[in-house]
Amino acid sequence: MVITRATEYAIRTVIFLAKQPPGEIVLKKDICRTQEVTPAFLTKILQPLIKAGIVSSQRGVGGGFLLSRDPREITMLDLLEAEEGPLKLNHCLIDEGSCLRDAYCAAHQVWTEAQAEMVRVLKKHSIAELAARDKN
Repeated sequence: MVITRATEYAIRTVIFLAKQPPGEIVLKKDICRTQEVTPAFLTKILQPLIKAGIVSSQRGVGGGFLLSRDPREITMLDLLEAEEGPLKLNHCLIDEGSCLRDAYCAAHQVWTEAQAEMVRVLKKHSIAELAARDKN
């Protein structure tokens, strides 16, 4: 599994927003400039984050974007699921019982364990933590 370019830019953008003073609206042009993304692509990548309640948009003069939630409460899993949808390593993990081989498949337990560990790690890391580590 490889995350999309859109998801990579979305993560970078949310980290950038987290580094701003709380409640500060950031102009679209400033995000585009600092994250090296086109305005159209920025709009596309932020739509799922707005829908998920992670980012808010303000229209009009002085409008832009800001985080809707405290960055300590936003995890990497939140961002990935907002952009990519539910993260599943294999089709058999999407709908339990969808694979007739689950009961005897030698790999099923490995997929289940790897999935659980991936979710655990992504939930453990907040955007506030990543913003603190960011060197930009």
